[in-house]
Amino acid sequence: MKGHFSKSNRLKSNRSSFLITIFSALLFGTGCQQGNKQLTKEELRKKLDKKESPVLAPSETLKHFVLEKNFQIQLAASEPLVSAPVASSFDNQGRLWVVEMNAYMPDTSGNGEQEPVGKIVILEDKNHDGVFDDRKVFMDSLVMPRALCLFDDGILVAEPPKLWFVEKNGDKAGQKFLVDSDYAKGGNTEHQPNGLLRGLDNWIYNAKSANRYRRVGKNKWLKEHTHFRGQWGISQDEFGRLYYNNNSFNLLGDYFSPSLGANNPHQARVAGFDEGIVSDNSVFPIHPTPGVNRGYLKDVLDDSLRLINFTAACAPLVFNSPAFGKEYYNNVFVAEPAGNLIKRDVLTFHPDSTTGKEAYHDKEFLASDDERFRPVNLYVGPDGALYVLDMYRGIIQHKTYLTPYLASEAIARGLETPLNCGRIYKVTKKGTSLTTPSFNENNDSLLSYLNSSNQWLRETAHNYIFDKQLKNLASSLRKMLKTDTNLIGKINAMWALEGLGGISNKDLEEIWPSSSFEMQQQILTCAIAIMHSKKDADFWLPKYDAMLQQNVPGTAPYLAYLGAAIIRYTPQGNDLLMKILNQFPGNPFVADAVISGLHDKEKPFLLFYQQTVKDTADFFAKRLQAVIQNAEKQRLAAIASKKLDKDMLAGLKLFQQNCKVCHGDDGEGIKGLGAPLNGSNWVLGDKNKVISIVLYGLTGPIKVGDKMYAPPDVSEAMPAMASNESLGDKEIADIISYIRNAWNNKASKATEEEVKNIRQKYHGRQEPFTMKELMK
Repeated sequence: MKGHFSKSNRLKSNRSSFLITIFSALLFGTGCQQGNKQLTKEELRKKLDKKESPVLAPSETLKHFVLEKNFQIQLAASEPLVSAPVASSFDNQGRLWVVEMNAYMPDTSGNGEQEPVGKIVILEDKNHDGVFDDRKVFMDSLVMPRALCLFDDGILVAEPPKLWFVEKNGDKAGQKFLVDSDYAKGGNTEHQPNGLLRGLDNWIYNAKSANRYRRVGKNKWLKEHTHFRGQWGISQDEFGRLYYNNNSFNLLGDYFSPSLGANNPHQARVAGFDEGIVSDNSVFPIHPTPGVNRGYLKDVLDDSLRLINFTAACAPLVFNSPAFGKEYYNNVFVAEPAGNLIKRDVLTFHPDSTTGKEAYHDKEFLASDDERFRPVNLYVGPDGALYVLDMYRGIIQHKTYLTPYLASEAIARGLETPLNCGRIYKVTKKGTSLTTPSFNENNDSLLSYLNSSNQWLRETAHNYIFDKQLKNLASSLRKMLKTDTNLIGKINAMWALEGLGGISNKDLEEIWPSSSFEMQQQILTCAIAIMHSKKDADFWLPKYDAMLQQNVPGTAPYLAYLGAAIIRYTPQGNDLLMKILNQFPGNPFVADAVISGLHDKEKPFLLFYQQTVKDTADFFAKRLQAVIQNAEKQRLAAIASKKLDKDMLAGLKLFQQNCKVCHGDDGEGIKGLGAPLNGSNWVLGDKNKVISIVLYGLTGPIKVGDKMYAPPDVSEAMPAMASNESLGDKEIADIISYIRNAWNNKASKATEEEVKNIRQKYHGRQEPFTMKELMK
């Protein structure tokens, strides 16, 4: 294994000239006549064009890693024991259940992706040497499976577009039940729901989705709307707050509990959710990475042909294991498969927010110079180690966005095959001896696990109590909630009780006075979760003032959410909301929490509010007025959509498959990905310009109306569709005709001939357009 990456200056001029010299030596050989000649960027690119990327044997790959000092990496599994792993979960025996997406991108055109060759397999370390040595196939013949979630008696499996619950028949699949026929409807492999994370609050959350799920009986499930989050991978901290990202953004997350703030569909944005946690998106590969999408564009690669910023960020993992030491607790590891690396971020918790930063700015926690190293998911194991799922593929970019440049890179260096590889690595700290603890199912053990510093033990015990509905533990959990001094143990005891239906408003009231602000936040979240009637609302009404007057740091937004829940059952809630708005004027978290409870009550509450606050430019009034305007916009858009011509339906279907993942069903754009299309001057204006954008993409900032959109509000570049073999001129015309007439838009349709003319005009073009070029 290579030594730790030496510190270098990120400044391009210094870093690049140094590295070009180094890479020149590596490529030409130190004994050649070239001496210390520095290669230009283009010379280096030409040299690399001829350089293949060989398949390394599993043991050989270990020699190509560079890790943070005092860490080591070992193989936990490799082909033929596992292939194309994309997601996994440890069961209570310490076995690893793995999703194998074997059909992903068999070639640059994606031919054969719909073949039923996906599997769910169970890996086990039978001789307890830290390496998996046994494989059982639980389920096969799956089409592009992408996520799983373990329960005591079965598993959830995401097989687009469906979400299934599959009963366990020993270690084989039993009866299969449909949970959601539209779990992953539309989109493409890179942009479909995934994750299936069992949250602290007993709900299951997803990335690239605005839905959450909860099991309420043997074959009964609830599905609820929640905040739209992330792209690939999702994780939670010890307080149940969620973290995620998109391909271009290091780390996004929620400041507050995930169940809050998603009750008003008229709110386009709720402060405190989908926030940028770590905004520095720079990465530091240890080798040239020309094989990234749009690698020919300025500012994608530096002068040494190394990726500058995230382009495939995924799989954020909040690491809450003591195995690495205190300084790694509440760290987040983020995978970058295009750059062949894993970044380490450090979180800092504040009473009403979370911030983060890179652990260091000139290197990565883990990196490889093997181009086929593709870390696509990360997990904490039962032993506390960091587990890395490596798809070990040459082609990682899906066909929908695969540019001709990247396709040619892949073919030139033999990256299309093989397709049967896959590795799982275990990262540990040197000098530590980690073992997998036994999971005992007796009551005393289960209760003690809720206090454990071992993340796997704690979460597995919590889920086991829920799955088995161990109501006999209710009294012990209640005692633990009221007397335990371990904050994390108290929080888990409370939510375990909630999962059993055993928590009451009285329980929560009794522990309030002696609780820290972190625990009070959990109490308020739980009070909202179990509020199902006017009786529940009336319980908290007389106590609200006293809680508000305590002015505990960080509880104000949660109290606002409690008030927003109370107003659903009693008009007296209006007075509570006025009190908290008056006490915290100008607080966006409080304002948006209040608005989240005003669905279809926005106008009456604004009138009520303005009886006291006359200033029409008041902070809260302006936010509420914007939501009222958005509600009207949505109403008119819904009417317009019903009047779409029949020939627009083809465009709608294509839009859902290729465009909605960045621009949203409502055309209002997804934060961090795409600008709005509804009402966009670019969509409604010159047809030739919008055709050009759709065909060849767009890079750089774009002004829509009066607002300029640039990263991180949108991605660095909109993908081109000209090279997408499934989209001909007619299909492009259908998409453009749809977006010019959907929602509140009304403009002439695009024709197949018009698309053909633009394609011929710019034949051979690879570079995306810029706003400046389009405005000429």
